[in-house]
Amino acid sequence: MSVGERIEVRIHRLNDTIVDRPRQVILAFLVLTVVFAGGMGFVTTDTGATDAFTEGLDEQEALDAVNQEFDDPFEPGSESTQLIHTGGNVLTKEALARELRLLEDITRRDDLRVASANGPATVVATTIDPSATTIAEQRRTIEGASSTQIRQTVRELDEDPQFSRSLSTDFNPTSASASASITVVSHDVPAGFSTSNLQAIQTSIQTITNENPGDIRAFGTGVTNAETANVIGDSLTIVMPVVVLLLLLFLVVAYRDPIDLALGLLSLLMTVIWTFGFLGFSGIPFSQQMISVPVLLLAVGVDFGIHIINRYREETVKGYKAVEAMREANNQLMIAFVIVTVTTVFGFGANVISDLGPIRDLGIASAIGIIFTFLIFGLFLPAAKLEVDKLRDVYNVPEFNSAPISSSDSTLGRLLTFPAQISRYAPIAFIVVLLVTGGMATAYGSGVDTSFETEDFLPPEELPEYVTALPEPFAPSEYTVTETITLLEDRFSTNQDQSVTIYVEGNLQEDHALAALAAPNENPPEALAVGDGGSARPTSIVTVIQSQADSDPEFAQLVARNDVNGDGIPDRNLERIYDVLFASPAGDRAEQYLTPDRRNAKVEYAIDASASQGDAAADARQFTEDFRLEATATGQLVVFDAVTDIIFNSAIQGLILAMGLTGLFLVISYGILEGKPLLGIVNLFPILIAIAFLLGTMRFLGLSLNALTATILSISIGLGIAYSVHATHRFVDEYTDNGDAYESILITFSGTGGALLGSMLTTSLGTGALALAITPVLGDFGLLMALSVLYSFIFTIVALPPAVLLWERYHGVWSSADLSVIRQSLSK
Repeated sequence: MSVGERIEVRIHRLNDTIVDRPRQVILAFLVLTVVFAGGMGFVTTDTGATDAFTEGLDEQEALDAVNQEFDDPFEPGSESTQLIHTGGNVLTKEALARELRLLEDITRRDDLRVASANGPATVVATTIDPSATTIAEQRRTIEGASSTQIRQTVRELDEDPQFSRSLSTDFNPTSASASASITVVSHDVPAGFSTSNLQAIQTSIQTITNENPGDIRAFGTGVTNAETANVIGDSLTIVMPVVVLLLLLFLVVAYRDPIDLALGLLSLLMTVIWTFGFLGFSGIPFSQQMISVPVLLLAVGVDFGIHIINRYREETVKGYKAVEAMREANNQLMIAFVIVTVTTVFGFGANVISDLGPIRDLGIASAIGIIFTFLIFGLFLPAAKLEVDKLRDVYNVPEFNSAPISSSDSTLGRLLTFPAQISRYAPIAFIVVLLVTGGMATAYGSGVDTSFETEDFLPPEELPEYVTALPEPFAPSEYTVTETITLLEDRFSTNQDQSVTIYVEGNLQEDHALAALAAPNENPPEALAVGDGGSARPTSIVTVIQSQADSDPEFAQLVARNDVNGDGIPDRNLERIYDVLFASPAGDRAEQYLTPDRRNAKVEYAIDASASQGDAAADARQFTEDFRLEATATGQLVVFDAVTDIIFNSAIQGLILAMGLTGLFLVISYGILEGKPLLGIVNLFPILIAIAFLLGTMRFLGLSLNALTATILSISIGLGIAYSVHATHRFVDEYTDNGDAYESILITFSGTGGALLGSMLTTSLGTGALALAITPVLGDFGLLMALSVLYSFIFTIVALPPAVLLWERYHGVWSSADLSVIRQSLSK
């Protein structure tokens, strides 16, 4: 017995079990559903947004070291909260007193674990009265001072870089005015303090700021994570009811029977429960990207459900009783379901090769979910349908409408077979046109952008009206993070996109360490050549030394005595120079560029505003090779560029892997089962054209490959191949019976074509509902998913018939006899 025959025998035995013992099958699946429902309670939510994507990157590790070792008030650590105060002038007596009253409210709460607070109000107060060490004393100092005294103090503090850095860029010391300020509240937390505890602290502070007068907002990791969690919950609350409503609407049209509809919905619910239970038991967190998983599974489940019910109805129309109709339908569909499941797993699971954790998790969750979908719709639904129909016969419950969606006599059936009728006369010309247009779409789509931005994961500053107008419980939460980030970028010197950082490791006390640090600056790469004469424009411990020398004659003499070559950079006795510098008023600024142990330094480089992220990051990495000390390019721009490169590579590698595995599996499957291996290539052809047009559409619409849409290429293979597989498998059954390819393709699309149409409508509109999600990344993904499904259906109808007709002409080259040796060797 050959491999193909043994496979068919096992499938028939499985179908016999489903048909002969439906109650046992139903009971087993219900018990498993209860088990998986228990795992749903262990599902955790990942609110880290971009953190999970950058984890483990060399550039991110260097950035973490920079943030940990160098003090910067604009990089809030995991133990601090920023209070951002905005207004006409945040340096007036009233504004400073208002801020200190808020700090008093915060410090009174022991659960907020406030260790210290540092901002313009505290600095002005302690400058006026150095003995005012508590927030209450500082508030009384400000309230007791005159407005003139406060303005004079602000003018004096103009020379303090730490004070000026906490104010917006429009700070005017003459008028003692600024439109915004930042106060950093540090928290005294024990070791092992969890992010959820920090989130509770910062959201509590956010509540206090909202209740106080004045425009002061809390900002930090905890606030961002809280709003990210709200984004996930709100998106699910908005999207899933729409998805379910659309699915319900089209399933009503497809099934036209409330009992069949209920069975289909129950199967979909079980699929979601099994998948979420798996996430809970496996410890895979539920992130924003994971919102797409239940939508994808519902899409595939709908496809399976429509096919099984529609095929069963085709058999009952022929006169078969329920048991034999289901046995016949499932015998024909089970192989197609297996092929669809395996190829879909290849498409979805190809993302597990990504170097990015969230994309790997998405690949694992969706691949396992597809296996669950196959088991539930391939085994449970037929058993449940059969058992329900038996009960209908017992209790004389009529079927509301048991006709298939389309037939050869219907208008829809004739419409679906129209491309096949046209391509009959010139299949080669059809294939050539499709290849040329597909090639043009691919060439155009190859210019699609790749991006990775924090804003992709955050809600827009202004939510669409259709979102804000939603009533409870669908009304979204209030979101402030994106607006706050924009405010910081607009009013403070915090836009890291205009600079890169070089993290330097080594002994910075060696005589020539500073000279080595400055040596590469004369001949930088193009993106960094923004200084005079094409030189670099760095900010480092060297520039701090030079700045202090300009303002302190005594320090200038110390530098000059140790400057061997007269270039303004000391070449010896660096330990002494550092000691004096750190003890001077410039010490705070020096700490931002050199660690106290003098082993690590950071250098910030301005970049050309016209340089792209990729060019700037590439030039920064190239620049590190010119440093004699060990140097690593980092900064948000460099880190995000590294993630962007990985996203692009993951997209291409995932597509190639999915395409290769799917093509190989189809060739082997059709070769072993039917002796027609070239049908595997025929099967894949419409989907390749669909992906080519999808890429072209992405570029035309200005959509980029980002943290989620990068998965669309391989996922399109997984989703789209289902349309082609169902059509091809039905064609093989009909072709085996009558031996006429044209007649078989007409029967295929007049029957199975209706199920494909119903599946396309429900799937494209269901996945397209993701466009309603709050975050842009999910909206773009939903739109692309809908287009992917639409293109897969269109090109299955248009491209498969001429490919099949062309195959009929030349398949003799790969006839069953030619494959006998291969099949015999495999059967051994």
